[in-house]
Parts: sequence; C-alpha cells; structure tokens
Amino acid sequence: MDKFVVAIDGPAGSGKSSISEIVSKKLGFTRINTGAMYRAIAVIAMRKGINLENENEYDFLDDISVIYDNGLTKVNGDVISDEELKGASLAASKCSKLKRVRDKMLIFQRNSAIGKVLMDGRDIGTVVFPDADLKIYLDASAEERAKRRYLEIKGTINELPYDTILKEINERDYQDTHREIAPLKKANDAVLIDTTSMTIDMVVDKIVGLINEKMR
Repeated sequence: MDKFVVAIDGPAGSGKSSISEIVSKKLGFTRINTGAMYRAIAVIAMRKGINLENENEYDFLDDISVIYDNGLTKVNGDVISDEELKGASLAASKCSKLKRVRDKMLIFQRNSAIGKVLMDGRDIGTVVFPDADLKIYLDASAEERAKRRYLEIKGTINELPYDTILKEINERDYQDTHREIAPLKKANDAVLIDTTSMTIDMVVDKIVGLINEKMR
C-alpha cells in the first residue's frame, strides 16, 4: 500500500501529539504535527510585527513554505526552534482563526501527505482529509486533560495552578468548537476513543490495532 492517511483529531490535552508520535514510530508512518505548523506561521508573523488578527497583513504567506519534517518544523527550509514554537501558542490561536491562513495551511498539509502518513490536529478528518483511510477522534474529560497538563509542567518555570489550567482548557474548548472556520468536531465516520481512564500504552495499542485492521 503506497499511500495511507490516518487523521487524528481532538481537543487540547487529549494526547494527540504524544500518541501520534509513538504510533507513527511503531508503524513506520510519517507523523505530521499540524499544530506546530500553525505555530511556525505565528512565529513568522510575530517576527514581522504584524497585527495577528488582521488578515490583510499576511501577505508573507505567499513567500513561505511550511513543512513538518522528522520532528522538525521548517519555514523555507529553516528550522524553527522548540522554544519559539512554544512561545507562539497564543499567537497561533489567533492567526489560525483566519481563513487566509487556514487556506494556505490546507495546501501545506495536503502537500505533506506522501506515503503512509499520520496527521493530528483539530480539523484533519473533517476538512484537511475528509477522505482519510482512517479517522480517529481522541477525547478526555476537561478535568483529566487539565490534570495531565498540570503534571507535565509541575516543577518547571511554566508551572501553573490546576484551576488556572482547567479554566484555560475550558476556554480553548469553547473557542475551538465555536470558531466560524473549521470548528473542532468529530467526523461522522471517525472512531471515538475516550482516553480519560486509559494509559498511553492502552491508547497506542488501540490505534495500532485499528490501523492494522484497516490496512488488511
């Protein structure tokens, strides 16, 4: 099988990134982190000092190419550091609302789907690859997602109280599901996996099984 596309969608903190990374390595798939690609555009926008919410100031999109290659996010071949990407999360949430940005990203994402690909995001199964060979929707309660995030950053310079993280996740969920363009939602033919009470290994085994079954 020369081409096989797996689309994994879900809300913030549902485990899309970590799960996708493990599954892709197990099966030899190319994993594409669309969130990192959006953050890369936000990094360039911030470098240029534009108004992030003004679509008319994104002319630079015509002069760049964004790819996610072997764990690295590149703009015109130059690697964007993890530090810069992490610092662009808030900016990315603003620019990703814009149709001009999403239309351009759609091209970057589809052009990246060469061979066996696993792509995670929030609109992969509904917009980017509505004809994906397998669609998965990862979910978990907001409380569980906040707990995971809290434990992840506990003891670091980015540490935040659990209540603050939960509030941010609930706000992000509302924004993602109510945005005008490509809102977060489960595709009708996606397999729902509620990870609230599951370990990472359990989720990985479940997805690997689904992929192997579909590829047979």
